[in-house]
Amino acid sequence: MRVMVLVKATKESEAGVMPPRELLESMGRFNEELVDAGIMLAGEGLHPSAKGKRVAFDGSSRTVIDGPFAETGELVAGFWLWQVRDMDEALEWVKRCPNPMPGPSEIEIRPVFEAADFADAMTPEIAAQEDRLREKMIRP
Repeated sequence: MRVMVLVKATKESEAGVMPPRELLESMGRFNEELVDAGIMLAGEGLHPSAKGKRVAFDGSSRTVIDGPFAETGELVAGFWLWQVRDMDEALEWVKRCPNPMPGPSEIEIRPVFEAADFADAMTPEIAAQEDRLREKMIRP
């Protein structure tokens, strides 16, 4: 099972406050444990939403919205993509994670859809297209 592990933004991360060296070191050690255990597929930190943009869709209309965005607690400051046995294993790993922010913070875990989750809507043609795209993405 793949899961997206989302580090929620804080007022400090949205203000562009960089983490202290000690936090970077402890997160580096945790990331190394994840890689060594074969769990981590990807992971990155994100710049504050002030440097981002959103695109709102309404039919054929597209509206660009410049950051920063409201509701800091709903924003994402970083992420991991993990391969785990189940949600329990993901929770075990998150509980071992150093606090990702200098103060109070939250991490959200969400399952990633797999082809089987789409049941009958996933035709053999769509599945073959997905396979071709994945093959293209993993080539250097």
